[in-house]
Amino acid sequence: MVDDITKSALRAVFTETNSLPGVLSRRQKIMGGHGTVTLVGGSEKLLDECWALAETCEQLWSRFLPDSDISRLNWAEGKAVKIAPLTRQLIAAMIAGHQLSGGSYDPTLLPQVVSAGYSASTVDPSRVTTLPASAIAPGNLEGIQFTDDAVYMPVGTTLDPGGLGKGYAADLVAAFALEQGAYGVMVELGGDIVVQGDAPDGAAWRLGVEDPFEPEQHVSIVRMLRGAIATSSQLKRRFGQGENATHHLIDPATQLSAQSAAQTVTVIASSGARAEALTKRGFVDNPQEYLAWLPSVGAAGLVVFADSTQLTSPNWSTYL
Repeated sequence: MVDDITKSALRAVFTETNSLPGVLSRRQKIMGGHGTVTLVGGSEKLLDECWALAETCEQLWSRFLPDSDISRLNWAEGKAVKIAPLTRQLIAAMIAGHQLSGGSYDPTLLPQVVSAGYSASTVDPSRVTTLPASAIAPGNLEGIQFTDDAVYMPVGTTLDPGGLGKGYAADLVAAFALEQGAYGVMVELGGDIVVQGDAPDGAAWRLGVEDPFEPEQHVSIVRMLRGAIATSSQLKRRFGQGENATHHLIDPATQLSAQSAAQTVTVIASSGARAEALTKRGFVDNPQEYLAWLPSVGAAGLVVFADSTQLTSPNWSTYL
């Protein structure tokens, strides 16, 4: 671990010599898609360790792996389950996200997500989520209990890390990279991006928000010193055809795929977990009211509609 005094001293050298620390970046498959880790002033060894941490998160949290912590919890039927500290942290982040979003983000809706058609992994259809007959939605998130070495979930309650799992994993990897001496880091996992520390140009991180209808283009380019940006979409996990089509974003009020004019919702927040949780409310609230609300919880947002029009929160321009 490199302390802040050492980092400051080395940063002064870069400033005096008008140079920047080297940049390393690697893209690979992760969590049902791809991800990228970029280090400013890091080493190949640190890059390996960052990816090892991301892969550990996936092994612990994937609902498609029968021996993951999440799958063992979902099949525990009220019994105590010993899980990794990382998983305890994830569950705490889920509970916090549920509270932050006013209940719009609910990780206990897995039975309805499976019912909507999202039961198999998109990258390996042989990996299928299975649930006990007792599984219900919504579950009892408030009834989850922690002891020193185990977690108890009420019978019927199941958890789906979903997008928040990706966002929280990105948070963990970014924090780890800085703790281990990197000057700056960008972690992108399945579209969720977390940035911390120095950007490659010494100024700010420039991040693009993908156009949902023209994936090679962007609907916005933002500049961030630190924080996270996450996008949720009702277009990427769709099942069935026509009027009977469903998607994986479940409205807690109806227990069905959210009926929303919003096609994608993008949120900028202080962490990947917070950004992910906050996107979900954009599919169940009035768009104007939702975007007006976001600044009150320290976030900014952008909503894209089916006709490609956009609406943004009052503070979105702060990041342009």
